Amino acid sequence: MKYHLIDKQLFIKNRQRFMDQMTPNSLAVFNSNDIYPIGADSTMPFQQDRNIFYLSGVDQEDSILVLFPDCPNPKHREILFLTETNAHIAVWEGEKLSKERAFETSGVQTVYWLQDFDKIFKEIMAQAETVYINTNEHYRANVATETREMRFNKKLKKQYPAHKVAKSNPILQRLRAVKDPIELALMQQACNITEKGFRRLLNFVKPGVMEYEIEAELMHEFLRNRSKGFAYTPIVASGNNANVLHYIENNQACKAGDLILLDVGAEYANYSSDMTRTIPVSGKFTDRQKAVYNAVNHVKKEAEKMLVPGTIWADYHVEVGKLMTSELLKLGLLDKADVQNENPDWPAYKKYFMHGTSHHIGLDTHDYGLLHEPMTANMVFTVEPGIYIPEEGFGIRLEDDLVIQETGAPKNLMGNIPIEAEEIEALMNS
Repeated sequence: MKYHLIDKQLFIKNRQRFMDQMTPNSLAVFNSNDIYPIGADSTMPFQQDRNIFYLSGVDQEDSILVLFPDCPNPKHREILFLTETNAHIAVWEGEKLSKERAFETSGVQTVYWLQDFDKIFKEIMAQAETVYINTNEHYRANVATETREMRFNKKLKKQYPAHKVAKSNPILQRLRAVKDPIELALMQQACNITEKGFRRLLNFVKPGVMEYEIEAELMHEFLRNRSKGFAYTPIVASGNNANVLHYIENNQACKAGDLILLDVGAEYANYSSDMTRTIPVSGKFTDRQKAVYNAVNHVKKEAEKMLVPGTIWADYHVEVGKLMTSELLKLGLLDKADVQNENPDWPAYKKYFMHGTSHHIGLDTHDYGLLHEPMTANMVFTVEPGIYIPEEGFGIRLEDDLVIQETGAPKNLMGNIPIEAEEIEALMNS
């Protein structure tokens, strides 16, 4: 891995928090992701399942974690199963985790090779009454491919039909939403790498540069700072491309007088950052562009103040909508009649700001978290209002990642990244 070894105390604590929520005499199983094929002998780069990583720190394919806190055999209360490394693998792929290095990474003391899984799992299943299976119940999940976890769950239920089956997901939704200080430090590192990439761009962007050249500058900076690259598919959208919310072609020339919407973020140690900035190709905003930019920035600043313990996500979005309505009236994009006659299910402001303002962020860019439950300290949310005006040829979105505090204003993990229009102009012309 490119990232520095993470303190295993994080994973020890995460496992204990999970096991504290398990019913008596139950065990839980977590599988790594597959390495997905492309064609012939080509594969996608491996990406670890976020839940086994959250609980063990193991960032390797063909791995299984079993948790059985009430197991009669103390050695089997936490078990990792890994592919046995050997000299052949070391030559062709690089050495896999040894049992010693697996303990250094995870804090799990009992490590077996994968070939022993069926025998040991049969033994401990005979001692358990309930098995927790790992399922993806994220509110935005849309999984067409059968994952390794899905195959395992199907096989498990067929082989052990007499066991009760429980879901790990509700526990993980709540645990992963509240970040440990070690996690917050990793997320801060991801944001710091993103800052380096953005500052690099401010002296690079000029009329005629291609969107993909901007993407390349970011990737270079991310990789040289121990990131694997982008936390999600980057959006580098110049001119009217910014009005396509998930524009990812990044293949157009940036024209003088246009704006570029950059929705980009580095990952670090599998933790995401998620930043959006909008900058002028020519280094200076027009008066109209700056007016819209400052309106978006105002909504963002006011929305951030509402990220406090006890806030309900849906209520928060209603209030942000009111803020945006006020700004759109000032900009002349809406009039009072538009607001008076609006459809309550699709308020007038949504013509220009049609997406949500905030989502959880962490190991996933759209991270786990139950949106109907109140916000609590150490949850991390994005704040990302935008105004999109196709008829004027530009769209503006601004986004930072913020940590809810016990009291007071949230901590902005991107507080060092330039955002004020004047500062961006000054840096682009320095």
